[in-house]
Amino acid sequence: MPSDTSHNPRTGMDVDAFREDIHQHLHYTLAKDKFSSTEWDHYRSVVMAVMDRLHDRWINTQQSYYAQKSKRVYYLSMEYLIGRLMDNMLINLGVQDVVAEAIEDLGLDYDKVREAEADAGLGNGGLGRLAACFLDSMATLGVPALGYGIRYDYGIFDQDIENGWQVEKPDMWLQYGYPWSVVRPKKKYRVRFYGEATAHEDSNGRLHFDWVNTHNVTALAYDTPIPGYQNDVVNHLRLWKATSDEGFDLKSFNQGDYIDAVRNNLLEENISRVLYPNDKVFKGQELRLKQEYFLVSASLQDAMVRFKKQFSDLSKIPEQMAIQCNDTHPNLAIPELMRVLMDEEGLEWIPAWEITTKTINYTNHTLMPEALEKWPLSLMSNLLPRHTQIIREIDRRFLNTIEVSGDRSANSKKNDMRIISNEMESRVRMGHLGIVGAKKVNGVSKLHSSLMKKTIFSDFSDHFPQKFTNVTNGITPRRWLRQCNRELSELISDNIGSDWVTNLEQLQQLEKFAGDEEFQEQFKEIKLRNKQQLAGYIKKTMGVQVDPHSIFDIQIKRIHEYKRQLMAIMHAIALYNRLKKNPNADVAPRTLLFAGKAAPGYTMAKLHIKLINSVAEVINNDPDVAPKLKVLFLPDYSVSLAEKMIPAANLSEQISTAGMEASGTGNMKFALNGALTIGTLDGANIEIREQVGNENIFIFGHTVDEIKEVRNSGYHPQEIYEEDEELKKVVDQIHEGYFTPETPDLFHPITNALLSQGDYFMVLADFRQYIDKQKEVEENYRNSFDWNKKAILNVAKMGHFSSDRSIRDYCERIWDIDIE
Repeated sequence: MPSDTSHNPRTGMDVDAFREDIHQHLHYTLAKDKFSSTEWDHYRSVVMAVMDRLHDRWINTQQSYYAQKSKRVYYLSMEYLIGRLMDNMLINLGVQDVVAEAIEDLGLDYDKVREAEADAGLGNGGLGRLAACFLDSMATLGVPALGYGIRYDYGIFDQDIENGWQVEKPDMWLQYGYPWSVVRPKKKYRVRFYGEATAHEDSNGRLHFDWVNTHNVTALAYDTPIPGYQNDVVNHLRLWKATSDEGFDLKSFNQGDYIDAVRNNLLEENISRVLYPNDKVFKGQELRLKQEYFLVSASLQDAMVRFKKQFSDLSKIPEQMAIQCNDTHPNLAIPELMRVLMDEEGLEWIPAWEITTKTINYTNHTLMPEALEKWPLSLMSNLLPRHTQIIREIDRRFLNTIEVSGDRSANSKKNDMRIISNEMESRVRMGHLGIVGAKKVNGVSKLHSSLMKKTIFSDFSDHFPQKFTNVTNGITPRRWLRQCNRELSELISDNIGSDWVTNLEQLQQLEKFAGDEEFQEQFKEIKLRNKQQLAGYIKKTMGVQVDPHSIFDIQIKRIHEYKRQLMAIMHAIALYNRLKKNPNADVAPRTLLFAGKAAPGYTMAKLHIKLINSVAEVINNDPDVAPKLKVLFLPDYSVSLAEKMIPAANLSEQISTAGMEASGTGNMKFALNGALTIGTLDGANIEIREQVGNENIFIFGHTVDEIKEVRNSGYHPQEIYEEDEELKKVVDQIHEGYFTPETPDLFHPITNALLSQGDYFMVLADFRQYIDKQKEVEENYRNSFDWNKKAILNVAKMGHFSSDRSIRDYCERIWDIDIE
């Protein structure tokens, strides 16, 4: 390992070495000088200088895993929302200040260099951000892990707002390349599709299956290093890019038909062309299924090559591999590993099944049946004929194990549990496949894991009680405090030391400072400066002035009906009406900020964005309320925008319908940065309340059991609407076009969903409790000492929600890996 005191420009960790290396890369690698270079050139030069330091550590880490025959974790995920990497890399290497000084010595601006980096477009939201946090924690804890994903050419779309509507534009995050990745030209694998499965007997009468006449695509590896926090460990994220398996059709090309010659190549490359926008509703497109198998096939081939370099006994696979499927998307790993073990390695079914079910694990992320993947059997049979055979056999053998007791018929129970549904158009239920084929199945919060066993998978929980466990999600404190809120992290370190960065439980020591006036004053000033920085960003990008002394009330997440952005904007309308009625009312000024993307095909979510912007247009231009209320929708939500908004928040909106948010991680990020939560008893909000205490969180709304009771007894939203005068006025204003007089019926789909279609997400049921709790928020905010005490206690109590703790739980409960 290179010495930190070395002045070698490629390995030295001091200012002189970095300055020289950055300069040399600009000159010799990029052929630029101070007259011709751009911000992008400066950024690339810095990245290459950092990569120089990572390479030794990266190689040494991988060699040590090999030498120690370490058990590997293979994390399979369709999404990784890693954001920008420069700050993260420098912090984990321990050289952020050193590199900042070197950059300034070269006459450059550190912030401008950092801003030149594009957010990597590899994920939609919480699922992908969780995977990114887990990568950071696995490296920091020294877990021998490798993340597998797809290198999408176009990530989640860029979001513009035009006339209040979301407009999607391509996210061309790779248009200038991605200097954090290294292409591995020799790491490529053939991925097969279509064709047919044939059978033949050998001389011993054993049946062999061959998958023939396939259409082939090549998966090419691109690796991005993932350094642990100041521990010299570097794991990596391996992303697969689809390329043509066969090159040009030379016959067509020689006949002058260039388009035909390249057409098939382009179709094959489409597999990794674009990330599917996730709207929590499963849609069975063939290309998506191709992507899922592409990820699984390439990753398992790669894992098997690594295994077979050191071992010949296939029964050792569970001792050497733990494969984690992040949601149902990679669950094809189960039939794929069976196919590899039987068709390519010659194992019989029973030993192959034993290996598979001791190696693969499945994380469930949703209780919503419409979000669970159910692939048409006809589509699966056409695209993956051999896997369909294997899934049929898994299903057949599993059904033979089901026993029935009580009043329920055997057919009823088997139909509910079978992997291939028994209906007119049979479907492969990927959640069921994951449970039957996995060693462990975990939910992502205590409530979610409990509901998973009681509701959608209750039969499976009875059948496989030992399979189900919980691992509550977490966030990495490196990015979500140390990086995004540097002043607060320094205040914390000045008072309790810096061990909290890798042991978040250390934050408990802050409890004794919660009522300390000097600490409180520093804490309050840091929050104000963060709010001023966000206000400056809003002024620069949107031309709107907001008051940093107002309550910054923030809801940032995917736009979805169950997350209830609608309820938050209805509260804003209620506040507006109160101020219109009494402009001189003594209220605490409030700035309500929204950000998030709606899936392009999710019409209602996009209509909610339009409503938020229409309400904002009226409120922000009304002089009667101007000093006291502002509403803004910040476009193009991303990890980088979250890093600006979360440290500035006073109030964190976590108001999903109880039972519908599996966990949430935004709730953890806000609390860690000193925002108080207003929320329902949903997802990880319940565990946050357990940690911070009921007096330091604003909980409202119907619980899961109460919602079930209300629905069973007959829910009548129209009655709530008629009986609550303030609520009725809000709904009427939306319905009658108060905010869109030019198209008065524009928002009828929203009001119809509330009043005549059953208010499925219980907005009206929870509205009165919500705005009463918001009044309590305002009263608390006016007492600065009490508010800041609560905020500091929230920071102090967030230790449980470190992704380091999550990964320790995975190692102990699921992966069977010992870490120090």
